[in-house]
Amino acid sequence: MRVAFVGKGGSGKTTLSALFARHLERSGAPVLAIDGDINQHLAEALAPGTAPAVAPPLGAHLGELKDFLRGTNPRIASREAMIKTTPPGRGSRLLRLLGDDEVHARHVVRAGDVPLMATGEFEESDLGVACYHSKLGAVELYLNHLADGPGEYVVVDMTAGADAFASGLFTRFDLTFLVAEPTRKGVSVYRQYRDHAREFGIRIAVIGNKVTGEDDLLFLKQEVGDDLLTHLVHSPAVRAAEQGRSEGELEPHNVHALRLLREAVDSCSRDWPTLHRHAVEFHLRNARAWADRVTGLDLAAQVDPGYVPGPPALT
Repeated sequence: MRVAFVGKGGSGKTTLSALFARHLERSGAPVLAIDGDINQHLAEALAPGTAPAVAPPLGAHLGELKDFLRGTNPRIASREAMIKTTPPGRGSRLLRLLGDDEVHARHVVRAGDVPLMATGEFEESDLGVACYHSKLGAVELYLNHLADGPGEYVVVDMTAGADAFASGLFTRFDLTFLVAEPTRKGVSVYRQYRDHAREFGIRIAVIGNKVTGEDDLLFLKQEVGDDLLTHLVHSPAVRAAEQGRSEGELEPHNVHALRLLREAVDSCSRDWPTLHRHAVEFHLRNARAWADRVTGLDLAAQVDPGYVPGPPALT
């Protein structure tokens, strides 16, 4: 299952992404964490108190990624003809989660015990000439070509705020967790995300964070309603880890909250046709808006009407 963590900057989404990925890993589940935030802090959160693992960034190797994924697909003549939304078709190379392929071999490192990939930082050479979504395009291509199966998990720490809607990446997930503090600013991103998600049938669940008492919890219930799945309370263990001290055991209430997150994810079912339909829809949107003009091609022709998405396409 594919899970995204979103929220206002400072809401704690990176911390919760790391806690959830570690929770899954400790249960023995296959899990891959992806740092898709412009501020790359997930490695540090996954392995607090140690030197952060440095994952060779996907965004810096976008050309090689395209060459590998397009495989022998006759609809994609070159890496230049492949854009971030290009969907797979017959002949494309699909990926198994943490499989024996050059993409995972090149880009996955271990942050503590959790396998990690990263988009890469926004570099000085990008200033004034590129947006961060060009790097996130590598994550979108990766997820478009990933044929993950039941019991496997991808946990993505997304960019802050509603900025995730600047691309079709937000449709690549089975469930999106929106981390909200019990403040007006904290729930403002929820309202933006809720409205956009409803348009595309995207599942969202709200996690209250930094809850200090009944007043905070009541505020979240009033503002979020039934979308509120659970909440976490202030954690001395997490604060100690962030300060480089021994983190100790996570508090029982917060452990229970992580279990509820997994139950929510496991209750979802993968809808491969809808997932692929969204990929095609956003590809056609990008083709019409800018990509046909830039490439000089009719990129609608990259859509393979005979392609059947999902693990069967691996055979």
